[in-house]
Amino acid sequence: MADSVAATGNSFSLVGLVAQADPIVQTVVAALLLCSVVCWAIILEKAYRIWRLRREVGTLEGFVKQPQLALPENSVTAYAIIDSARQELTEVSGQASFTDTRTRLVEAMRLTMVSELRRLESGLSFLATIGSTAPFVGLFGTVWGIIHSFTAIAQARDTSLAVVAPGIAEALFATAIGLFAAIPAVIAYNQILRELTRASQRMGSAVAMIAKAAARGRAHQPAQGPTG
Repeated sequence: MADSVAATGNSFSLVGLVAQADPIVQTVVAALLLCSVVCWAIILEKAYRIWRLRREVGTLEGFVKQPQLALPENSVTAYAIIDSARQELTEVSGQASFTDTRTRLVEAMRLTMVSELRRLESGLSFLATIGSTAPFVGLFGTVWGIIHSFTAIAQARDTSLAVVAPGIAEALFATAIGLFAAIPAVIAYNQILRELTRASQRMGSAVAMIAKAAARGRAHQPAQGPTG
């Protein structure tokens, strides 16, 4: 082991560090890299869906201003919310008060809105988990690697930089990979939650206005859906 530590002192490339590391450190690095790939897949997928959600929110807000216009066929979320109000409106008694009608419409649309938003939350728990645990997993790899390196140094009975540096670099590389996986996950998690909160607030305002208009005399009742 002492010979291997001394012999690998000149290889400081990323691939070399991983190849020279202890098997447990290699396992930690491989697991963190895999988690990082999954995190980026979730981030890219959520970025696209958030972009779609912004368009849906804009469509719903546009319906408030011009309820006579048919919704675009690709406005799945907006149409689902408005269609839930239409279905609820058909079940409301003609003698129901303005307040009761509005309350029922708001509840129906909010249930649909919450259901649609929850679909966007899938995968966020994984980002949160990686963001909070990846640095500690990397730290575990670092501690294990340092212990392994010190053992090899003791066997070599040589504390020169050429012997010490490779083992320490291999160990610290695990922490670097842990941070590499955790930082984007934390940033993406916070940003996605912020976007979902904004969308929920804007959609909630639109839902309240649609329900109010429909309850007033059904002049603007949300019965218009995508055509075709």
